[in-house]
Amino acid sequence: MTEPPDRPRTCPVAGGVQSPPAPGYVTYARMDRLHELAEPRTDSAQELSFILLSHVKELLFRMVYVDVDQARDRLRAGDADQACRALERTVRSQRILVMTWEGINAISADEFLAFRDVLGDASGVQSFMYRTLEFALGNKTPAMVRTASAQAGRYPDLRAELAAPSLYDETLRFLARRGHAVPDTLCARDFREQYAAHPAVEDVWLRIYRAPRSYPDEYRVAELLTEVAFQFSHWRATHLLVVERKLGRKSGTGGTDGVDWLRAVNEHRFFPELWSMRTRL
Repeated sequence: MTEPPDRPRTCPVAGGVQSPPAPGYVTYARMDRLHELAEPRTDSAQELSFILLSHVKELLFRMVYVDVDQARDRLRAGDADQACRALERTVRSQRILVMTWEGINAISADEFLAFRDVLGDASGVQSFMYRTLEFALGNKTPAMVRTASAQAGRYPDLRAELAAPSLYDETLRFLARRGHAVPDTLCARDFREQYAAHPAVEDVWLRIYRAPRSYPDEYRVAELLTEVAFQFSHWRATHLLVVERKLGRKSGTGGTDGVDWLRAVNEHRFFPELWSMRTRL
């Protein structure tokens, strides 16, 4: 009895075979090329799953970024309704992004260690799309900027985001144009620098939350921004747990300190005054 042929490890289309043209869906979205990009370096089926899930995460980073950018653009134009629609889409994509950890969590520690060595210094935090997204949301810490600077020449979007007003910067400008007491220095600052929480901004958010019916647009923007920040922290927290399950306290990929580094990063919150004002509410 003959052995069944091996299942394809990458693209399911056999090369060199004369066949009818690919269906329009495959051609339009370049699905053949997408499958060809997954090239495991070991015989582990779990490595292929890890690569595919990494691709999914990367594409979701871009989906989130696209809607964050649209929300920022609509706030700049004073269109709160469409800004909120974009933020609602952002949150939906973020929830899918959090769920990608379920697939990686299904890979046991011993299965992960079977191919971990081939990753070398590769780490998801090296993704230029991930860095671009963090910049767009407002996380421009000096350490992150230094890490990204080597990529900035190759990825113009990353370089542009470093200098651009973040989503939160545009939110504060939007509030200022609506007559709220946002300091002028915050609306015209050097956007390459990390944003520092300001007590006057906390006062503005507190005023809005104490009278949400008087400021419906501002309140809706605030709640959606908080949900975006919540989902991002949810993603980071799940990342921390998955890595701890896989590696314990081993050093992380990409030269990081593993769990300790992730735990420190997990303490960061986007849009800080939206969190701090709740103590006073």
